[in-house]
Amino acid sequence: SSGINAEYGGHASAEIDVASLVTSELKWEKIRSHVHHIHWPDGKYIVLLAKGGLANHSCTSVPSFVISVTATTHALGLIELFIAPPSRYKQDVYLMPKKLDEYVASLHLTVFNAHITELTREQAGFIGKSRTGPFKTQHYRY
Repeated sequence: SSGINAEYGGHASAEIDVASLVTSELKWEKIRSHVHHIHWPDGKYIVLLAKGGLANHSCTSVPSFVISVTATTHALGLIELFIAPPSRYKQDVYLMPKKLDEYVASLHLTVFNAHITELTREQAGFIGKSRTGPFKTQHYRY
């Protein structure tokens, strides 16, 4: 067929062999960001999304910063579930612990050229919080 879409969704056991599509016989045409037409000499072509990378990450309108925060939060949440004693979590829906949420935020501060300093004892006493957090009240939702 000609004009078929080729994309990798990341949830299969096979990936697109993009290296085999980089030859002198095939002509690559960039249509727009993350969309290429690859033309064969006989006139047939395919539409390749995200150069064979994960289309659900590369071709989304969600900024990469948001995806990074989400993926980091997800990974740390899974680690918490894995290392927690079996009695800590029952089969239910839980909010991310504020300490982990604030840690994820701290990991992404370099994007804004920012850094956090630790509270002094006096500052922590004044606001009634630990020097290392979490800093938001229990009813606050991120």
